[in-house]
Amino acid sequence: MKHLPPEWANQRAILMAFPHKNSDWADNLNSALTPFIRIAQAIAYSQPVYIVCDNRDDISGLFCSTRNMSFIEIPTNDTWIRDYGYISIIEDGETKLLDFTFDGWGKKFEATLDNRLNYTLHKKGYMGTTPLKSIKFVLEGGSIESDGEGTILTTNSCLCNPNRNGGLSKKQIEEKLNEYLGTKRVLWLDYGYLAGDDTDSHIDTLARFISVDTIVYVQCLNVNDEHHSELQKMEKQLKSFKTLSGVSYNLIPLPMASKKLNAEGHRLPATYANFLITNKALIYPTYSVIEDKMVHEIFKKLFPKREIIPIECSRLIQEGGSLHCSTMQTL
Repeated sequence: MKHLPPEWANQRAILMAFPHKNSDWADNLNSALTPFIRIAQAIAYSQPVYIVCDNRDDISGLFCSTRNMSFIEIPTNDTWIRDYGYISIIEDGETKLLDFTFDGWGKKFEATLDNRLNYTLHKKGYMGTTPLKSIKFVLEGGSIESDGEGTILTTNSCLCNPNRNGGLSKKQIEEKLNEYLGTKRVLWLDYGYLAGDDTDSHIDTLARFISVDTIVYVQCLNVNDEHHSELQKMEKQLKSFKTLSGVSYNLIPLPMASKKLNAEGHRLPATYANFLITNKALIYPTYSVIEDKMVHEIFKKLFPKREIIPIECSRLIQEGGSLHCSTMQTL
């Protein structure tokens, strides 16, 4: 028997991959490093964080304290390790690491180095004796949400996209998820998108499990917002979903962040759903907009036993991702 634990399961460490001079962040690297440093510090407050970087001495020197931090020199293309970092599962009571194929979100970007990271990291011994299995199936960590009991929440537009695995059907995808993750069922969202997103609608930008019976999701009430129609349809579909015990989910809406634009006037993918649950904290992105304070109060109520830590992530969304995208938990 195997299953994919939920994010709130006890974690061994969090993986991160820092920006470097040969990445897309190079034009303003100093400003790019700031949110990554703050995220790493917030994680290291209570648990280990493994920081993949191009130069150990340069990166470690940016921290006042490196407690709970390991700096690992491995070349990468980009920083969104949520999508190419290995996925931890439990099989017959033991942790195993799955190294799925990463193709740059459907061959949109060069990803050769990122696709090799898990093998290299494992070879360096950071995962101890935990076995690693490489799989010739494209799957990104940000595209799936697990309740820990066999339910996967995902989007049709990503997993069934022809740019990943040639356009497999929902049934074929479900068979793969059952084979690799022990999935019992898949809840497919057929609606929902985020302007400026390159992932074909990753679930971790739209809706997230925070318990076996509770889903938080992005809600758009502004009829003049380009997201309104699609997110209203997504909300309606979420209301139709049932738990494994046959009851409706507790649905908690998160506000749509006020419009954030890049230098060219294009909207950036600002989403509060891109938070990270760690062993002792809930770390969430802010964007210096009016909704930041409202979201803080929501998270305080939802996670009363965890420290609530905001990180300003406007620089991250300029490159297409946010806080959750820059991290991956390991068991």
